[in-house]
Amino acid sequence: MARRPCVASSTRTHGPGLARGGRVGTSDGSGPHFASVVAGTLPRVSTNHTPDHDGQHPDEQARVEEAYAAMQQARARLADTPVEIMVQNHVMGLYELAAIHLSAEPPRLHDAALAIDAVGCLVEGLGPRLGEEHVTLTEALSNIRLAFVQIKGLIAEDDAPGAPRG
Repeated sequence: MARRPCVASSTRTHGPGLARGGRVGTSDGSGPHFASVVAGTLPRVSTNHTPDHDGQHPDEQARVEEAYAAMQQARARLADTPVEIMVQNHVMGLYELAAIHLSAEPPRLHDAALAIDAVGCLVEGLGPRLGEEHVTLTEALSNIRLAFVQIKGLIAEDDAPGAPRG
């Protein structure tokens, strides 16, 4: 069963003669699960939306307007934040998610593998485009992959015939 590559741009990053990243999970090779991951199919987000107040109580209108203003402020802050930092934060969130699943009792290897593969897709797919923290993120990816392999090995030892129980 072939694994699908993690492609961060139109450039092929995997294939014959190209280096493969160490992915923990595998894919069945079928297409993407969500149409929005196919280039050109992302939904268009309007920035010109204003709240509709038809039939709302004045207090409700005020709450909607406050929420809308807060949303616009948050969007402005996001637009002012360098994208590299936003992506780095998402990578670390996925790293933490993997660590949570690895440290669960019992460890949830399938869930951890998905989170680790997502970290790998971003770190290996984007490479130095992640900015100064690329090296740190690459080391974090290596560490979480090593932890996965070690925990999976411990589980295999515990499940081995004749392994002491208790």
